[in-house]
Amino acid sequence: MTGISSEVADVILMKVVTSWSGGKESCLACYKAISDGFGISHLLNFVSEDGRCMSHGLDSKLILAQSEAIGIPIVQRKVTWETYEKEFKSVIRELKQSGVEGVVFGDICNIAGHEGWIDRVCSELDIKPIKPLWGSDQEQLLIDFVDEGFKALIVMVKADLLGKEWLGRKIDEAFIKDLEKLKEKSDIHLCGELGEYHTFVYDGPLFKKRLKLLDFKKKMTEGRWFLDIRSYDIVEK
Repeated sequence: MTGISSEVADVILMKVVTSWSGGKESCLACYKAISDGFGISHLLNFVSEDGRCMSHGLDSKLILAQSEAIGIPIVQRKVTWETYEKEFKSVIRELKQSGVEGVVFGDICNIAGHEGWIDRVCSELDIKPIKPLWGSDQEQLLIDFVDEGFKALIVMVKADLLGKEWLGRKIDEAFIKDLEKLKEKSDIHLCGELGEYHTFVYDGPLFKKRLKLLDFKKKMTEGRWFLDIRSYDIVEK
């Protein structure tokens, strides 16, 4: 799937944007929203002042490359954690002027300290929160992600939970099995909802083209291992 064609535009439920991190949940949520009949006008991504992604530390240019490969335009803004909500609201108010009525989120469950944030902010903006993954079984979400044909790499792990060797691993059946074994010994969220790990999606049914990752380096920063992707190409599938 690469979007909804103009021939079926009359059945689009509403024009929406997707809150986009570049990882598996935002990608799968976007895909499911399109499958459900929503029209995705833009991806919405926030990065730090140094041009790195807020969660997984990747160069923000990689997210722009994702947008190009998928074929959905992106709105990317620089923020701090303190200015995130203010900037989020500002962007959505701008997009509402072009007919956007809702935002797709990849959240699965409430996270301590952020309970109710989506519903509160969307209520204040008078837009619809769309949460295709909410309340889903996390193991099943990983299985669905793989079965649908998405391709992703592990690009960040907490060093005290997952070792350096997990960086660069693909999200596949072997990864899911190893994660299940780890869960038997520790209280880890299978989808990494507490930041145990982060992913970067480079191909799948949402993509018109794919990203070919050419060079990367592993580095440790503040108790986390990061995969610094240094070069890549956008290629035909």
